[in-house]
Amino acid sequence: MTKKNKSKLSNEDNSIDFVEVFREFWEARRFIIKITFIFILIGLFVAVFSKEQYTSSTTFVPLVEGKSVNSSLGGLAALAGINLGGVGSSSEISPQLYPQIVKSILFQKELLQTQLYFESQGEQATYREYYENIYNPGFLWYIKEFTVGLPSKIISLFRDDNEDDELVISSEKTIVFVSKDDSKLIKRLEDQISLEINIKEGYVTISVTMPEAIASSQLTLKAQELLQQYVLNFKTQKSIDQLEYVEARFLEKEKEFNKVRIELASFQDQNSAINTALGKTKMIQLRSDYDLAFNIYNELAKQLEAQRLQVKQDTPVFTVLKSVTIPTERSAPNKFLILFVSIFLGFFISLSWIRAKHLYTDFKKVWFLKNKEI
Repeated sequence: MTKKNKSKLSNEDNSIDFVEVFREFWEARRFIIKITFIFILIGLFVAVFSKEQYTSSTTFVPLVEGKSVNSSLGGLAALAGINLGGVGSSSEISPQLYPQIVKSILFQKELLQTQLYFESQGEQATYREYYENIYNPGFLWYIKEFTVGLPSKIISLFRDDNEDDELVISSEKTIVFVSKDDSKLIKRLEDQISLEINIKEGYVTISVTMPEAIASSQLTLKAQELLQQYVLNFKTQKSIDQLEYVEARFLEKEKEFNKVRIELASFQDQNSAINTALGKTKMIQLRSDYDLAFNIYNELAKQLEAQRLQVKQDTPVFTVLKSVTIPTERSAPNKFLILFVSIFLGFFISLSWIRAKHLYTDFKKVWFLKNKEI
């Protein structure tokens, strides 16, 4: 090979002739149009046969407790002779832990039992009943299951039916049985429920996506109420436990105080004129018991009222910024986006194929010339 040919090949390898590339694409325009058209047909097929989805959401601000509320309670307690400083305040759940609550087994198993109305069926059913007996996943799902999902189906035939069953220990130290069917439903539920926490602005958004508009809004409302109930129970549990303890002690001392009071009154009625030393000593003892029982009873009454105020103070208030509404427009599939992506993929893949084919041809030429030179 001459030096001139080597120099020519070297320049061709290290530079791109855009005019030549454009000419290649123009000559292969029929191929590009054909491939792009095939992808458009695939995109239309996916857009038409994709299952419609509706998304409902709600936004609320958790644990709204202003300083003015606390100070007002403290002022009222002070007027009644009650010191709130001695009453321990309960802990809170950080909003950052809300996703862990939503993903918990007990939380999701409760959602599985939620009664929902399915307009397409004209009847009510639980989430579990709908996806086990009513739901039709659509044509595309069957294609996916018997193409991409076929290997996993074959493997599942050789697995034990109870292999996926689980025993989960909840925070209440109770054992919860999770069957294979429950695991599938819980996984689907995790994909459908979205929880967004805005730490900066201080609000929480819950979104649920389902094939039915009314059902999605009902499940969103249930998830919101259930999450708020979990937070409320956790925050007030300590105060409620303490209130029950103080109330039980108060009732005990109330009985003792009433008993001592009746004994003192009875002794006074029977001994209106006490002249003996023994009678006076008995009266002093009864009055001492009465004063002691009254002081304890009175102190417990103050603590009981203080604890009732504490429970009210610890009860969280949720301010709803956006109420749950029934969605009127579907959230998926986005047919325009599917069509746009299909056109882009068809055009890009066809151009890449033409360019790769040309580069492969040039590589073979260079490889052949080098081998011929050797």
